[in-house]
Formats: sequence, C-alpha cells, structure tokens
Amino acid sequence: MEYIPVIVLVISFIGLLAIGTPVAWSITISSLLTMLVSIPAIPAFTTVAQRMATGLDSFALLAIPFFILSGQLMNKGGIAHRLIAFAKTLVGALPGGLALINVIAAMLMGAIAGSAMASASAMGSILGPEMEKEGYSKEFGVAVNITSATTGLIIPPSNVLIVYSLASGGVSIAALFLAGYIPGILTGLFLMIVAAVWAKKKGYKTGKRSSLKEVFKTFVTALPSLLLLVVVIGGIVVGIFTATEASAIAVLYTLVLGFYYREISLKNLPQVLLDASATTAIVMLLIGASMSMSWVMSFENIPQDISSALLGISDNPIVILLIINMLLLFVGIFMDMTPAVLIFTPIFLPIVTKLGMDPVQFGIIMVLNLCIGLCTPPVGSVLFVGVGVAKTSIQKVVKPLLPLFLAMIFALFLVTYFPQLTLWLPSLFDL
Repeated sequence: MEYIPVIVLVISFIGLLAIGTPVAWSITISSLLTMLVSIPAIPAFTTVAQRMATGLDSFALLAIPFFILSGQLMNKGGIAHRLIAFAKTLVGALPGGLALINVIAAMLMGAIAGSAMASASAMGSILGPEMEKEGYSKEFGVAVNITSATTGLIIPPSNVLIVYSLASGGVSIAALFLAGYIPGILTGLFLMIVAAVWAKKKGYKTGKRSSLKEVFKTFVTALPSLLLLVVVIGGIVVGIFTATEASAIAVLYTLVLGFYYREISLKNLPQVLLDASATTAIVMLLIGASMSMSWVMSFENIPQDISSALLGISDNPIVILLIINMLLLFVGIFMDMTPAVLIFTPIFLPIVTKLGMDPVQFGIIMVLNLCIGLCTPPVGSVLFVGVGVAKTSIQKVVKPLLPLFLAMIFALFLVTYFPQLTLWLPSLFDL
C-alpha cells in the first residue's frame, strides 16, 4: 500500500475543513493534491475536472433538482400548517403531545418535501413558539425538532437514496424507497417514546382529546398533500414511471397544490425557483466534487486496502458491521451527507456484500447513520437550522439531544442486525 497519497488526501482534506474551506472545495483541492503526488500536473488537473463533469452526467441525478423544487413548493405552499393540524388531532392528548406532533408532522413533511432542513425550519418556526407558550423548554423543543426532521431522509422520496443508488452502481431506487419506510417510521416511534417519557418526567401539559369528526376534518384538509406520496411512490413501484419521471410529476403536482391552497402565486414563484436553483447548485457541486474524490481513491486502491484491513481484523459480520457503523457515525460528525455517501459507499459496500449483506439494506444503514451526523456539530446542517430558528445555542440543546441520539442509535442497531426491517417491503413487491 502506498501511504503517501493516503496521507496527503487525509491531511489536506481535514486541514482545509479546519480552516473553514467550504466542503466542496475541500474535497476538490485534496483530490487534486493527491493526484499531483502520483501523476504530472496537467494530467492531474484535467483528470479531476473531467471526473467532476462526468460524475454529473447521469440521468438518475436529474431527479434531484426536481425533488428539490418540489420540496421548495411544498415548503412555501402551506403544507406544514395542514400536516401539523392533522398530527395534533392524532396525538395532541398524549404526554408530550406537542413534541409528538412535531415528530409526526416532521415525518410527513420530510417525506413529502424530501428535505430535513426544510422540515426543521418549518416545524421550528410554527411549533417552537407554541411549545414555549405551553410551558415546554425551548431546548427540548429544538432537540425534538432537529432529530425528527432527519426521518424524512429515510422515508421516501429521498434525494440521498438516489445519490446512494448512483454511488453503488445502480441499486434499484424503487427498492431503496420501499426499504426506507419501516426504518424511518421505527426511528420516529423511538423518538416519540423518548419525547413522551421526557415530557412526563418534566410535567409538561397535554392537549385536549380530539373527536373523530375533528380527526376526519383535518385528514381531509391534509389529504391532497399526503396523496403526493401515493402518486410518486405508487407510480415508481407499479412501474408507471421511473424515479426521475416521478420527480417531474411531483413538481407539477405540488405546483397545482400550491395554487389550489392559494399559498403560492405567480408573484412569488420566481423566488421559489431561485431558492431551488441555489440549493441544486450547492448539491450538484458537492456531487461532482465527491465523484472526483471517489475516483481518486479508487485510482490509489484505497477502498481495496481498507477492505483488506477490515476483513483482516475479523471475519465476524457482527464485529465488522459494528466497526463500519462507528466509522460512519464518526464521518457524519465532520462531513455532509451527500459527499459522505458518494465517497464511502465504494469503500464499504464491497466489504458488506462479501459478508452477505444486501446493498439495499446497507444503503438504509448508511443514510440512517449519516442522519445522526446532521444533528451533531461542527457540520450538522440540521442542528444549525434548528438552533438558528429557535434563537438558542448548541450548548443548551446538547442535554435534551442525548436521549434522542440514543433512540436513533438503537433504531440503527435494529436496522443493522435485523435485515427484514429493510428488505421485507421490497421483497413483497419483488424488488
């Protein structure tokens, strides 16, 4: 094994992040410096640039800008208010009712919008003040909001699962989407249990029980939004359209829905398009940069060397999966989700497939792992959004976050060692 390229890659990447260089540029520059160790300057520059361009040359990636735009339209289209009203009638009377409403609404909002940050922003701004008014501590509300927002990245449609499909060499997006339902709902349930226990311990008050009439009324109001899941996922699973085509249909559906709810007008549509374009540009730059680093690592045989080293430690699947989970949890603290999936999938996927794990299951394990990283400093984007919306500090949120972290890690443990939690639904549809 050549150690110099590995040392250059690791030290330059960590060093650039440490001095505040944006993640995409840190990935690109460290990839370039690593190539300069092995080949002359002109081929190194052209190779990195070429790999960034060809990394984006994929039809499957077209789904990402469409789902981002769909998420923006949902976020501006008054969806959050309707989902919260529906969730309130379901669990408002239980211990920690408002916290449970946050989790359920975040699961629905995240699944529809496909964005953890959009969910954290919407739920934080709407439910945060209401929770404080009812006597909940601000920090507890923020902790619940941050962790529950990530469930939408596991419950489809999820951009990250599309990225994993690309990085893994073509794992079925439909299978990944179906595989995310049970782990996502399971994670949400564990968060609700922890939130309810914490709320009961602190003596937070509960809301009034809703009648069946109120439940039905709020369900009917939220139904057009919830139908998006049926249209998109149902169409993909049945084979009416691909994930990319489904993303375009999602945009059309959400646009019509926004006009129907009278929350979106022609006047504010340009701003929605601009916001979606800015987010897409950031995501695509990250993907291009990550694809170049992934190729550089492959060129230097780093994945094969790591694979040999890990399998040399033990041939016990339980031990290897535990090590991989710990490494991914560590990676998630310092790296955003999209580049982490693109860089580490080629490293760890060959290892787990040798152990007999289905690539679909590993995709869900990886995303669930990195969801925890989104809630941790220094790169936890959802953490910063949640804290920023609530106007509090990370230090104050850490204590109520810890039991919720444990709930997410417990869900990760179950998904890792009980394959049927992820594979049952895809197998049911022969995927």
